[in-house]
Amino acid sequence: MMTTIIHLVDEIVSDSNVRGGRPVLRGTGFRVADVVIQHVHNGKTAFDIAESFRLDLAQVHAALAYYYRHQDEIDEQIRQDDEEAERLIAEIERRGELKRLG
Repeated sequence: MMTTIIHLVDEIVSDSNVRGGRPVLRGTGFRVADVVIQHVHNGKTAFDIAESFRLDLAQVHAALAYYYRHQDEIDEQIRQDDEEAERLIAEIERRGELKRLG
């Protein structure tokens, strides 16, 4: 008799007390979105990301696999983070606390 075993990757966790409940690499606080930004947007290889951030290569691949299963959700999180960063920068600039280089 044949038995099917489904193995789930347990490297990605979400906890409302860690990074606002966004998916992170277990035990690190490093968000899936952080891996995606480095790989998709900055062109770094999985090996480069693992080496730069002291992650296991399997963790990086797990984050990327998670991303491709939940791409719309993660892309939306990245978009929201970018909007919030721009809002905060604009607020700081209005108060004269930060001068843009240019």
